[in-house]
Amino acid sequence: MNRVKLLTLTLLGAASLPGLAAEGSADAAKSKISMCVGCHGIPGYRTTFPEVYHVPKIGGQHAAYIVAALKQYKSGERDHPSMRGIAESLSEKDMADLAAYYADKK
Repeated sequence: MNRVKLLTLTLLGAASLPGLAAEGSADAAKSKISMCVGCHGIPGYRTTFPEVYHVPKIGGQHAAYIVAALKQYKSGERDHPSMRGIAESLSEKDMADLAAYYADKK
């Protein structure tokens, strides 16, 4: 199993344990999603920086996965300059709120 998969599985497991992950609020995220919808809110959108990149659909994604991914962008484990810049500005609570919001979207 490669390192990224192992880290993701570890973070997913930790995020599901009570007290180890911030509780997210989809309502609180409504004031925080402006930085996300410019890319993730456009069906079929592709960025051109740092290369042509298909922007993933995050609506309906499991909240723990979204939090794990944001933490990996913040730490540099995942390599995407725009996402790293955004993730670096997020607190644990912000990540949990955004994850709760997008987990509820289809």
